[in-house]
Amino acid sequence: MTAAHPSAGAPAAAVARARLATYAVFAGSGLACASWAARIPQVRDHLHLDARALGLVLLATAVGSVVALPISGHVVGRLGSRRVVAGASWLLSLSFALVAVGYLFGIVPVVLGLFLFGFANGTWDVAMNVQGALVERLLGRSVMSRFHAGFSVGTVAGALAGAGLVALHVPVSVHLVAVALVVAVGVPAATRGMLPDDEDHHGEAGEAGEAEQPSRRGALAAWGEARTLLTGLFVLAFAFAEGTGNDWIAVAVIDGYHAPAALGTLAFALFLAAMTVGRWFGTSLLDRFGRTVVCRWLAVIATVGVVVFAFGPGTPVAYLGALLWGLGTSLGFPVGMSAAADDPRRAAARVSVVASVGYCAFLGGPPLIGFLGDSLGVRHAVTTVAALLAVAALIASVVRQPRPADGGQRAGAAGVPSALPATGDSRSEAR
Repeated sequence: MTAAHPSAGAPAAAVARARLATYAVFAGSGLACASWAARIPQVRDHLHLDARALGLVLLATAVGSVVALPISGHVVGRLGSRRVVAGASWLLSLSFALVAVGYLFGIVPVVLGLFLFGFANGTWDVAMNVQGALVERLLGRSVMSRFHAGFSVGTVAGALAGAGLVALHVPVSVHLVAVALVVAVGVPAATRGMLPDDEDHHGEAGEAGEAEQPSRRGALAAWGEARTLLTGLFVLAFAFAEGTGNDWIAVAVIDGYHAPAALGTLAFALFLAAMTVGRWFGTSLLDRFGRTVVCRWLAVIATVGVVVFAFGPGTPVAYLGALLWGLGTSLGFPVGMSAAADDPRRAAARVSVVASVGYCAFLGGPPLIGFLGDSLGVRHAVTTVAALLAVAALIASVVRQPRPADGGQRAGAAGVPSALPATGDSRSEAR
């Protein structure tokens, strides 16, 4: 991370407020996602879905995200991440209300609600990562993974609340409507502390012309950059691992290990808690050893966790597997987002592209696990995660941080940079 001081682009107090606001919007997104994921088994049972049908229903969320992501970079560039997060939170709340009501009447309104949920969540995701990258640059140190830890804190809270509400037999519709109200009120209030996306360019007259270049080039140009696309593939692998855990751990424990529903949801909460720990404490590892080395080791840990989860002799061992799975998956997505935003002038477009590629994991993951689950069982079908994690380990050098002399990601448009990192142990990053 290149050295910087808050005064270089914004007052220290404003950066501090933006940091807290960014934590809040990440946490709000996590709360919403986990609240839905914690209720998937009950929705499946109410609608009488087998694994294949459930996979297709979950596909609606991914389709909504994939539709939103290619245009979200342009929208964020025009409206700013602050407004986009607020608007997306309202749309997500509407989608939860639709799912909550539709759940009582059949599958069609649920699918429509999940499509809107995916659309809102995908747009929200790009916008909050653009803001997170801005705050990270102004602080001058690695904090993106901690913002994603904020997301994970929200998911843990949502999962634990979901487990408690399942145990108390609170209806799905009541649960989702309550979450919708919290998100609709809390997240827009939090966005008031966020910074304008060009805050770190104020006063840099020498770069004023270059700062306007992204709007002229548009988001389409980022689709032709080798480093951006490979970063998207890296994110896809970790997103597949994370998304499979989010969607299927509870179901796999309930069906594969014949555990009660509340214990299945607790396994999901353990997975999320491990991911939170990895994201919060992983920043020092990234600064010391570099993105590449850390992500390769985490891919190995996640693979071990998936295998232990799938083939363990009982529920306690499955819990251990879920813990390792969550820990190993923790940093892949935030590191990919930081790499996409290395050049602040093209951050929105590149984050949009990387997120679009990465979210293809959510598009193909649910039906793939569902179809395999019909023949192998969901518990064993999740081992497909290991294959993509191997790909991520092989291409992890693509997220290596460029030297300050490269102007962030200036060389990234032409291909994959081979530069050493700006901070931390540059020798370790080169490995």
